[in-house]
Amino acid sequence: MTENFTLLFLAAFTLTLAARLWLKLRQIRHVAAHRNAVPAEFAERISLASHQKAAAYTIDRSRTAILGTLSEAMLLLAFTLGGGLAALHGLWSAQFGGLAYGLAMIFSVVFISGLIDLPLSLYSQFVVEARHGFNRMTPALFVSDLVKQTLLGLAIGAPVLAVVLWLMDAMGEHWWLWVWLFWSAFNLLMLFIYPTWIAPLFNKFTPLPEGEAKTRIEALLDRCGFRSNGLFVMDGSKRSAHGNAYFTGFGDNKRIVFFDTLLARLTPGEIEAVLAHELGHFRKKHIVQRIALMFAGSLAFLWLLGQLLDAPWFYAGLGVPAQGTALALILFFLVVPVFLFPLAPLSSRWSRRHEFEADAYAAAHADAGELVRALVKLYEDNASTLTPDPLHSLFHDSHPPAAQRIAQLKLKEQLA
Repeated sequence: MTENFTLLFLAAFTLTLAARLWLKLRQIRHVAAHRNAVPAEFAERISLASHQKAAAYTIDRSRTAILGTLSEAMLLLAFTLGGGLAALHGLWSAQFGGLAYGLAMIFSVVFISGLIDLPLSLYSQFVVEARHGFNRMTPALFVSDLVKQTLLGLAIGAPVLAVVLWLMDAMGEHWWLWVWLFWSAFNLLMLFIYPTWIAPLFNKFTPLPEGEAKTRIEALLDRCGFRSNGLFVMDGSKRSAHGNAYFTGFGDNKRIVFFDTLLARLTPGEIEAVLAHELGHFRKKHIVQRIALMFAGSLAFLWLLGQLLDAPWFYAGLGVPAQGTALALILFFLVVPVFLFPLAPLSSRWSRRHEFEADAYAAAHADAGELVRALVKLYEDNASTLTPDPLHSLFHDSHPPAAQRIAQLKLKEQLA
């Protein structure tokens, strides 16, 4: 059984790695082949220079992603069949027992993974993003963010992991159900406290100033029957030139947040249309559906881990000569993505359907033409390619291709 599982893991690992690299190479070739001609449906709105900038940016990011994919793959092999986890087990089991051992193992894996990922993160931020005019982050801010993230990870992660490991040891054969209940409650709590307690540690949030944009937004919220805990502007420009808008929070703690870069670029009518799209996600219960799917998925994964916890072949087949709750948790979350990659198109298709539904809602409650103009500006400003490789997009893009999305909105505009 052990040898068979090792062979199964290696086969899935090889196929997933090959597929991910092949898809990135397809994306690079496809975007490069279409870089010298703006798609006909965008010819009047997007200049050739902007289209070529998007192509260059997409190619650069794809090449960086290839490096990241290779790095992740080599690290996974190093931790498993390469003996990395076995070595960490030998180190920490000689020093600690119980929860202390489990926390030391998990944080060691997180620390090593973060340390290996750091050079690529620096390259992506200060070379790729800077080369294309998007980076506004300083080295000091990068370090400050890293320190804050590390301290938050320790302050929140350590107690949460301690509870999870304790439940795994103390709750018998149905421990996975107790862990799921705790994990679900923790995630709901984080949705509630994130906007007011955590997000302000990284960004400044100020109330949306008075003006036409705020007036139109408040009227839209009234029409849609949406109550929020405030309209805020986030200083996203201190890190990046990319723009966005989003909902955050849960229940009565919901906030609507606009990047300052988005407000600076769009007209009040376009801002209203973008928000109408986001309201569409809320009204169509997409957020609730995603939370429900996350909870259902975590329950299924924890049940599966419960079946593997006492299976010697699971550990030995991945190069670990010991058994335990912490080791099982680490191995499971390292290895599961290898087997789940073929399901990515299903997730992508579901997400794209939500985007089309949110666009339809926006067209019904705001001006579809304004949303089209806003999307074109955002595609241009964010250097999003208008010509992605269809197969790569099927696996990796949660939003429909620009041409499909705008064609649907133009049809609704004509029918209005």
